[in-house]
Amino acid sequence: MIFTNLKRIIKAGFVNFWRNGFLSFSAIVVITLSLLIFGGLIFGSAFGRTLLREVKDKVDINVYFVLDSNETDIIALKKVIENLSEVDKVEYVSRDKALADFRDKWKDNTSILQGLDEIGENPFPAVLNIKAKEPSQYSGIANFLDSKSSFSKEGVSIVEKVNYNQNKLVIDRLGRIIPAVEKTGSILAIIFVIVAIIITFNTIRLIIFTAKDEISIMKLVGASNLYIRGPFVISGIMYGLFSGAFTLVLMGGLAYYSDTIIMKFAGVQGAQDFSLLINVFSSYFITNFGQIFALILGSGIVLGAISSYLAVKRYLRV
Repeated sequence: MIFTNLKRIIKAGFVNFWRNGFLSFSAIVVITLSLLIFGGLIFGSAFGRTLLREVKDKVDINVYFVLDSNETDIIALKKVIENLSEVDKVEYVSRDKALADFRDKWKDNTSILQGLDEIGENPFPAVLNIKAKEPSQYSGIANFLDSKSSFSKEGVSIVEKVNYNQNKLVIDRLGRIIPAVEKTGSILAIIFVIVAIIITFNTIRLIIFTAKDEISIMKLVGASNLYIRGPFVISGIMYGLFSGAFTLVLMGGLAYYSDTIIMKFAGVQGAQDFSLLINVFSSYFITNFGQIFALILGSGIVLGAISSYLAVKRYLRV
């Protein structure tokens, strides 16, 4: 008996879905728009995290050493800095490496390379590139670096320059921006989700309103609430399935063409400055497709089913 009723409920749900073609299409469009909001939040979060990580990776403190510094002393200092709790990593760039990098960067500019050859010796100092775990921790590292006595050998400092003051403004702003962006993103996500749920619920309620007389008749002849609700919930699940499929196709298209879009609006140079952003959407979509598929399709089914279940409730009171 239970299996028979379940079969009838599923069949009636399919019949309602196809019978109300235009209304079903309207529901699918609205749920698809709601799911696109979810998808936009997913992509926006991935974009924001990548952008902030890219900016954070470009910010560091550089310690430049005098030209005749002993490499052993520099390596010893590197180990001391690496032991600081605020430090994420320290990269050592030798004089030879700095010269090779410069030549490779300007390999197509003969005038610059000729000028470099005329100097006759390597003009580049050895450098330590220091990255903190968080932007707010650079000031503590800078305070440590200010203790010049730690960097001296026989009373003579081996450090030529520390560029913290030149980067201080960017570092301070980054330290304020990152928490603000994360907080704002969370608030906007909650608002958009609530709006999407309300819009979806009201759309499905309008669809069910067209069947209120049918619901009243079924209630009067003794049909149970479950039997009445069932077909509408099944239809809601179908709205969610179709909407989820369309949303995944649209998100896939956006991810595929994201490179072109970013290049168009950011410009070629702007896109090159943040090279990780070029393929952030496509790589994120491909890498996390299983999670995105489950989240979008699951959200569509839940939105359609729960909205249908709640929307029928008011018409069950006869």
